[in-house]
Amino acid sequence: MDIQVARVYAHRPHDTHTAILVDRLWPRGMAKADLVGVPWLKDIAPSDDLRHWFGHEPPKWSEFRRRYFHELDANPEPVAELRKHARHGPITLLFAAHDEAHNNAVALREYLLR
Repeated sequence: MDIQVARVYAHRPHDTHTAILVDRLWPRGMAKADLVGVPWLKDIAPSDDLRHWFGHEPPKWSEFRRRYFHELDANPEPVAELRKHARHGPITLLFAAHDEAHNNAVALREYLLR
């Protein structure tokens, strides 16, 4: 499975990769017209409670991943939908967070590849 991650603000359409927005909230300052044709799987994102608890604090990363993986295990429908996209070819998971190493798309990629 070929899964990349990219910050939505830096994303440029790629001929061979299907881009998928995986954040719960729409990216600030991004017009819907900027992401025409990009599926938005907000139900695969961490819950609001988990997102607020994590707050993009790197010391919480390990525990965030554990809790997020538990949420994903309990919510198989969006995971199945994302895997369906991945079976058709390479995908890029789009996220809005400033921290490119500690965010839900990075954790989601890890979850899908395990």
